[in-house]
Formats: sequence, structure tokens, C-alpha cells
Amino acid sequence: MDFAYIFSGFAVGLLVGFTGVGGGSLMTPLLVFLFNFSPAVAVGTDLLFASITKTCGVWVHHGTHGSVNWKIVRQLAYGSLPAALLTILLLRYLHQNSKDISGIITYSLGFALILTSIAVLIRSYLQRHAPPLSNESSVGRFGDKQLPYTVFTGFVLGVLVTLSSVGAGALGTVALFFLYPRLPAIKIIGTDLAHAIPLTAIAGLGHLSLGNVNPTLLLSLLIGSLPGIWIGSHLSARIPDKILRPALASVLLLIGLKFVLK
Repeated sequence: MDFAYIFSGFAVGLLVGFTGVGGGSLMTPLLVFLFNFSPAVAVGTDLLFASITKTCGVWVHHGTHGSVNWKIVRQLAYGSLPAALLTILLLRYLHQNSKDISGIITYSLGFALILTSIAVLIRSYLQRHAPPLSNESSVGRFGDKQLPYTVFTGFVLGVLVTLSSVGAGALGTVALFFLYPRLPAIKIIGTDLAHAIPLTAIAGLGHLSLGNVNPTLLLSLLIGSLPGIWIGSHLSARIPDKILRPALASVLLLIGLKFVLK
């Protein structure tokens, strides 16, 4: 069974390399439907998995490309990190009072997957219709109100990611494309990756404290996913984006509906 986990990590890593969509939207449903893990364990394990794999990505984006806007990362974190802590405290309270949190997590997971399927489709549209780049001081869409909008976006992402492990990738980049339409795409991706690390780490450690992390599963997924991401990234140019993205969005939409209607 450990080999099956490793192979699943490799397959998801391959798809992440192809599409750039976060592993949570692919990995968590796989753990629930194929391996029959509870939604809570699937979410908790995937959050720590994401925090480790995304750290490698940020190392490249910051060290090689210099493509992380740390000011935006901080502003998102002002909202997302407190939101993650509050959500974990709420889940702990419900758990201690014998409330079943699996229904909340399952519904949140379905809702996040539906949003992600939409995000996969509209991200290219936002990129194509972004205003011309002027200078980085005016990249925000809302001028003087940019800070509260960014913090609020971080708060929403914090709640959603902590409940579902989905959203730090596709939803985060789409939100940044909308909030900062003049920011180059490479900086959008690098900034989103950098913000996702503390968010998924705090949310994952919170789930670990609730007993929602399987260490053996986590290690197996990491062993498989890292080479998968590397290979997928190098092969991504060979598959037409106009075919791959609609197909992926359709799959995520169907899975999301299955969770919501479960």
C-alpha cells in the first residue's frame, strides 16, 4: 500500500507540473475516494505535504528569479494566518464537544473544488486582459483601498485552505491576478507560493494537533511527488493548454459536486 501512495504522489506531482494547479485540489479527493481516508485526515496530511513541496518552489522563485513580492505576502498573511488559527480553534471546539466535523470539511472541500474549477478556466482570461505593466507601485487595482482588500482576500483563503486544503494554489493566483492586474505573471506565481507556505504549515500543524495527519502517508506522498513535479514541469509544453485546462476544470467540478451533494 505504501507503493500505491508513492505512485499516487508521483501522478499528482506530474499533473501539478503539467497544469500548475495546487496539489490539494487533486490529492485530497484521491485520498478520500481511492484510499478511503476520512476527509479530515486527507486534508490535514495534504496541508503539511503542500507546505513542504511549495517550499522547494519558493526557493527557485526567490533565489533564481527574484519573483516574490514580499510586501504582498505580508499583507495576505495579515488576514490568512489569523483566519487559519481561528478555524483550527473552531474545529477543536467542535471536536471536543463531540460534534462531527467531517461534514463541515467535506462540504468545504466540495465548495473549494468547484471554485478551483472556475479559477482554472478564468486564470488565462485574466492574464490575457490585464492592463499593461506600468510600474510596481501602481500594480494594485483598488489604489488606496488595496491593503484592506488584500488582507480580506488572505482571510478568506485562510479559512478555505484550513477547512479543505484547497485554494492556496489556483484560487490564490486568480485572486492575485484580479487584485494586482499589472503584476507580471511570474511574480504572481512566486508571491502566491511564498504566501502558501506559512498558511499551509500553520493549518497543517493545527490538523496534526487534532490527530488529522498520517505520517506514513505524508512521507510516501513526498517520495513520489517531487520527481513527478520535476518531470511534469519539463513535459508541460508538449500538451496544449486549451485541451488540458478545460479537461482538468471539468474533473474538479464533478468531484466538487460529488462532495457537496454527498
